[in-house]
Amino acid sequence: MRQPAHGGNLAWAAALAGCPPDAILDFSASISPLGPPDSAIAAIKSQLGNLRHYPDPNYSELRLALSHFHQLPPEWILPGNGSAELLTLVGRELSQLAATMLITPAFGDYYRTLAAYDAKVLEFPLFSPEQRVMSYELPELLSTQHSSWATPCTHYSTDYGLLLNNPHNPTGRLFSRESILPYLEQFALVVVDEAFMDFVPPPQEQSLISVVQEYGNLVVLRSLTKFYSLPGLRLGYAIAHPDCLAKWQQWRDPWPVNTLAAAAAIAALEDRSFQEQTWKWLPPARNQLFQGLAELPGLQPENSAVNFLLVESKQSTSQLQQQLLRQQQILIRDCLSFKELGDRFFRIAVRSEPDNQRLLIALKSVQHSEC
Repeated sequence: MRQPAHGGNLAWAAALAGCPPDAILDFSASISPLGPPDSAIAAIKSQLGNLRHYPDPNYSELRLALSHFHQLPPEWILPGNGSAELLTLVGRELSQLAATMLITPAFGDYYRTLAAYDAKVLEFPLFSPEQRVMSYELPELLSTQHSSWATPCTHYSTDYGLLLNNPHNPTGRLFSRESILPYLEQFALVVVDEAFMDFVPPPQEQSLISVVQEYGNLVVLRSLTKFYSLPGLRLGYAIAHPDCLAKWQQWRDPWPVNTLAAAAAIAALEDRSFQEQTWKWLPPARNQLFQGLAELPGLQPENSAVNFLLVESKQSTSQLQQQLLRQQQILIRDCLSFKELGDRFFRIAVRSEPDNQRLLIALKSVQHSEC
């Protein structure tokens, strides 16, 4: 079976481990262990009788719920079949520009959608050649000269697009809102993928949703699947100027969001207690996992603002992944699909304290077996 490019491929992991998929402890997909919320499950059950009907093609109820959640008019919001579907529409939009700039390492689906429309890509590395963190803010990153271009990118101006995620995947780095704002004046289109922003508590979050009505060239992508543990339902949304969203509506298939996903999303958005529970759970759980990893020889976790950690390893991480699967039935995410990271890094989700402890014990056991 082919090596997965994404996390969460339990069929592949189970085949390698020689066990049923539900026996795998999955650290490879960055999904909250607290959900799905009971409110979302109840909403799904309440809509089973409506499966005989087509969804509302305008998703009026869902857009209204999202508009209340973000304090925006509904016409500024477009639900999608996961943020991946909306990212494909973004790729078509960006392909019409001279080039698109990416902070690397970058989520693999960015390359997929840009390649699908033959968009030109310029890469700006977050890591130095020695694989240590080089820059913490975007001005420092994007003011450097691209290796194949002699002109600093501040001269590229409005012929170019910028596609970035914040918080950044796979590092977990959170860029400040202020570091992104200047680029809204310089680029024809700025797309900010905020798939993990929900994990950042409101006092610390750096979302650009609050300024989206001020910039017609800004698109913000959001996912409801990670924070609410609903990846199987496939639900995301885009926030952008209504003219842009109306154009995208004409490009895509009808009814991209199913009835059950829409109902679950509405319920989840209203579930304030689940949101508060997640913000209370994550920091100590992440810190406990970080400290445990840092104490293991040969491993160095990176600081993270979200529900996953990027870890540098002196051991081959693809080899480590297979050892953990075969010996412990634990799945971590190798970083081979991030060409800048290769076989020296792996990424793990923050899970419950017992799960995190099981991973730490398993890593220690694998290290001892190597001695």
